[in-house]
Amino acid sequence: MTGHAPSSFAALLRGWTRLALAEGGGPAPVVEALGQTGPRSALTQCRAVVTLAHVGRLAGDPELVAAALRVQGFVAAHMTDGGVIATVAEDGTPVDTRRRSYDQCFALLALAELNAVDPVATPETELDALCGFVEAELLDSTGVLRDDDGPETGRRAQNPQMHMLEALFAAYQATGNEVWLTRAEQRIAIAERHFIDPATGAVREFIGADLLPLPGPEGARREPGHQYEWAWLLHRYADLSGDDAPRSLARRMQQFADTHGVRRGGPLDGAPFDALDAEGRVTEDTHLLWPLTEAGKLYAQLGDPAAQRMAELIFDRYFTPGALRWVNQLDGNGTVTWDAALSRLLYHVAYFVTEGDRAGLWRLTGPDGQPGAQDHIAPSSIKEEETPCN
Repeated sequence: MTGHAPSSFAALLRGWTRLALAEGGGPAPVVEALGQTGPRSALTQCRAVVTLAHVGRLAGDPELVAAALRVQGFVAAHMTDGGVIATVAEDGTPVDTRRRSYDQCFALLALAELNAVDPVATPETELDALCGFVEAELLDSTGVLRDDDGPETGRRAQNPQMHMLEALFAAYQATGNEVWLTRAEQRIAIAERHFIDPATGAVREFIGADLLPLPGPEGARREPGHQYEWAWLLHRYADLSGDDAPRSLARRMQQFADTHGVRRGGPLDGAPFDALDAEGRVTEDTHLLWPLTEAGKLYAQLGDPAAQRMAELIFDRYFTPGALRWVNQLDGNGTVTWDAALSRLLYHVAYFVTEGDRAGLWRLTGPDGQPGAQDHIAPSSIKEEETPCN
């Protein structure tokens, strides 16, 4: 790798925090992208807490943990009303007061990561309260998460179901309380019953509110990144529970994505495409950053050397060497097609990097338990992002 590498990610994250978070010690939000002003979303703020707490805990980095607590303080003070609301102004004034299921998943994941750091400062009762809100306000009569607490949308999306599963695993690992694993089992059962296409084993992006397949392109949409992400979670469930049955679901998802959803040849060789149809035909041949991290997480989890290839693509192609700069999407030739260093993307990279560290593919920290000397990014080399967030 010619620029950043997984082992330098904690240093990159520290540099980003110093630009993305206002100076001081009190509650404050991070920016949606460096150089951007405007409303703050629950998705970005909660993902920032997750990223900073997760990497800070595993790297033994108190600066990152302190930053996570500052952002969580802002979320608690200005974005929490039973569940978290979608967006607020920079000063915390509510803008969009919908409580979206997707956002609640990351709010719960943030609390779980903070509980893992300090269970006294962030007690399990806070996780219970948020989960209680979700179960009371956002589940339909079948137990499937609706999009939000507003009017019926006529569809159900797999994404909040998946990220709720991720948050429940984190809550279980942080607290050791079996109730979180039981809730996770219910999410897996719902996915198998309603979202997994029995013909291919692939996860549908959307189904109808009646839980039946949707017609047209929306119903046929399959995203390789989500096949890898679900597979990673199902293997993780098997590791946590001792129940290997979901591994067969994970293998079919990976097989679908590996067979149909990966570019072969060229500068982006090995990168997952953004979208396929139900038959596995490519419908979007571009490459967002996040699907590479999800493929990389699964490969690292399984000990597949393809994880190293994902790391090379991510840090050589999407990140700018020696600078706090990354892009969101490339085409098959490596040309930038979405030039935005979105703050929320760091969550995806963080979990890939720490999964690779856990698998022994690279080191998150130096030999003394602190970020290594090779991880330093000179302050003079840090460039602010000026591209508006899309």
